[in-house]
Amino acid sequence: MTATGGQEPWNPARPAPTAGPRPSPRAAASTGSDLAAQIGLVARGDAAAFDAVFEQLGPLVFGVVKRVIRDPAQSEEVTQEVLLEVWRTAAKFDAGRGSATAWVMTLAHRRAVDRVRSVQKQSERERRIAAPDIPYDEVIEAVESSFERERVRRCLNSLTEVQRESVTLAYYRGYTYGQVASLLGVPTGTVKTRMRDALIRLRDCLGVPQ
Repeated sequence: MTATGGQEPWNPARPAPTAGPRPSPRAAASTGSDLAAQIGLVARGDAAAFDAVFEQLGPLVFGVVKRVIRDPAQSEEVTQEVLLEVWRTAAKFDAGRGSATAWVMTLAHRRAVDRVRSVQKQSERERRIAAPDIPYDEVIEAVESSFERERVRRCLNSLTEVQRESVTLAYYRGYTYGQVASLLGVPTGTVKTRMRDALIRLRDCLGVPQ
């Protein structure tokens, strides 16, 4: 978006606002009365009008975002994104469908939720990448759907102590091979060998068909 009247576009590199004291009801009423008009000017590229919107709504945006994300640093980043979106999409604001504040707060909440979902998806991808590369889905299925807990315990007890430690840490506690190796003070290759042998023994003990 290009500012009109020789004004430079807003620079999104400015620091994100932090939540400060709430304005008094009288001040809120006076500033809210012309907020829609200010956003209308922002839609035409008025950087000065955007500065006014930034000052009025920046702390509120940060507060909404932080309640969803919790992390202050990420909340500041998302606040910047929301305010930049206001600058870019101000023309989409329709005063007939609600207040300017409600419109901006909706943008803020949506951005915050998107960030949380993005972080969750990234964490899930990292967990999948770090998951053990020896398949034991057959054993898991047998444990969950075909055998009683006591039988599983008996089969686990048939393993050697080092095998049982490795299986317990990797399967029941969710550690990766690298983490198991660190906890047990052995090379990662040793853990993989122990797990492979242990899973074969468990499969035979539980009667999982090959």
